Amino acid sequence: MHETTFAVLGTGGIGRRALEVSKAKDDLTPVAACDRHGVAVDHDGLDVDELLAATEGNIASEAQRASDEVSGDQPRTDGGTTVDDSSGGIKQAGADKGVAASVQADPTDAPIDDIIAESDTIDAVLIALPNLEHDFIPRVAERFAEADYEGVLVDVLKRSRVIGMLDEREEQLQDAGITFVCGAGATPGFLTGAAALAAQSFVEVHEVDIWWGVGLKSGYEDNRGTVREDIAHLDGYDIETARAMTDEEIEELVDEHDGVLEFHDMEHADDVLLERAGICDAEDVTVGGVLDLRNDEKPTTTTVTVTGETFDGEVATNTFELGDETSMEANVNGPALGYLKAAVRHNRAGDHGVFGPAELMPGF
Repeated sequence: MHETTFAVLGTGGIGRRALEVSKAKDDLTPVAACDRHGVAVDHDGLDVDELLAATEGNIASEAQRASDEVSGDQPRTDGGTTVDDSSGGIKQAGADKGVAASVQADPTDAPIDDIIAESDTIDAVLIALPNLEHDFIPRVAERFAEADYEGVLVDVLKRSRVIGMLDEREEQLQDAGITFVCGAGATPGFLTGAAALAAQSFVEVHEVDIWWGVGLKSGYEDNRGTVREDIAHLDGYDIETARAMTDEEIEELVDEHDGVLEFHDMEHADDVLLERAGICDAEDVTVGGVLDLRNDEKPTTTTVTVTGETFDGEVATNTFELGDETSMEANVNGPALGYLKAAVRHNRAGDHGVFGPAELMPGF
C-alpha cells in the first residue's frame, strides 16, 4: 500500500490515542491535528511525541465546544487560560495549553477550516470529536464536501440516527469524491464487522447481541467526551440531559454507582449498520455493556453473539470474544485507523459515498 497521510480533528482521548497508535502502523503518516484553539500541520509528518506532550490534559468537557468549533463561535474566556460555558464545564485552554502549546502549531479560531485549507495534500481525516449533537459529524462532512475535498473521512460515532443524516448527504459526498466510513471504532465498528463475519454461517440471522466491557481507571476527567456520550444511554437520560449536566453532576452520578455504569438496549449504530449490510433487521440487534471508571481491568468480557439458522435447518450461535487484556484505546483506535486505510484504497479506486464497517474489511 502507498503511504497514507492523515489528519486528526480533535485531540481528546480518541484523537491522542489515534496519533499514538499510528506510530505502530505501516504507511500511515499523521500530517495535521487540531483542537479548539490550535492547529499543527507538517506535510513531512508531525512529531507525535512532542504533540502528545503538548496536548496532555486537553480533554473537552462537553459537546458545546464541538458545536462552537463547527459554527466558528467562541465561548467566553477568562485570561486566556480557561473556557467556561453554560453547562458549567471548565477546560484549560489558551496559548499555553493544548495543540497551540506545540512548537509545531499555530493558534487558531477556525481549526476545521484550517485543516480543510490544507486538505489537498491529506489523504484521510479522522473525526475524533464528540457527537452530542446528532447532526454534528454530518455537518463536518458537509463542510469538507463544500470545499471540494477529495479523500477519506472516518468517524467513531455511536448513535443510530446519525447514519440516516449521513445517508441524506451521500450524493453530495459522492459528487465531491469523498469516501466516508461511519462508526469505525469498537462498537459500532470492530464488533459490527465481527458480527457480520459470524453471520456468514447462517442463511437467516435471528439476533445479534453485543455486550462490551471497558475499564478506565483514569475516570471521567480524562475521558469526558466518551463518558458523557455513554451517560446519554442510561435510563432517564438522553442527549439533551447529558449535554446539560455539569462536570460535578457527572462525578456525582459516577459516585452513586461506585464508579460502575451499566447500559442496556443502547441506541448504538451497530443495528442500522448491520441492516444496511443485509445481515439482519436493526430491531434484531441489541447493544449493552459495563463501564468501570475506577479500574483498568474490564468489568466484563466483550462478546458478540450471533444466532441464526443454517442452510440445513440447524439453529446455532456463533460467538466472538475480545481478550480482556486489550484496552478500549486498542479496540477503538486500531480499527479506526484500519478502516481509514481500507477507505483510502477504495477512494483511490473511485468508490465514493457512505460506507459502514460491515461493508469493508479494515487494513492492518
